Amino acid sequence: MIVKTKKYKLETGTYIKQGLKNILKEQWWVVLIAVAIACGYFWIPSWWWISMALLAYALYWLFWVIQFAGVTQMEQNKVMFEKLSYEIDSRQVLMKINSKQGMPIKWEMIKDAQIKEDAYILVLSKAQFIHLPFRIFNSQNEIKFVETILKRKGFLA
Repeated sequence: MIVKTKKYKLETGTYIKQGLKNILKEQWWVVLIAVAIACGYFWIPSWWWISMALLAYALYWLFWVIQFAGVTQMEQNKVMFEKLSYEIDSRQVLMKINSKQGMPIKWEMIKDAQIKEDAYILVLSKAQFIHLPFRIFNSQNEIKFVETILKRKGFLA
């Protein structure tokens, strides 16, 4: 069975928010570095340790916000933010611009999958993911079929 979705355009705000969530999930340990810097206060008591730790952590997140916002502006990434339809089966996820142009993504390329309250998220890398809202599927059975595929592939428990 092949699940064919309606056309869907990924909004830039959704991309940035989900990208930052993926970074937070993947690189949670960075906050430990900021805490270690702030612990310098116990070695030499000065408020500079804490303020510099907070500044470094804020700059780290600012870096990632700029990265994700920049991706939305780059010409070679414009296709990510166009209306795409998807064909999902047990072999691949096919991202289609139109009936003649598309890009297959093998399940082996996908690192992780998540079910959110209103969408599936298929993570390819830190900055690349496929956002599939439930509203683009034609029926509840298609949503359940995609979930079954994700379970068979080992992405969901």
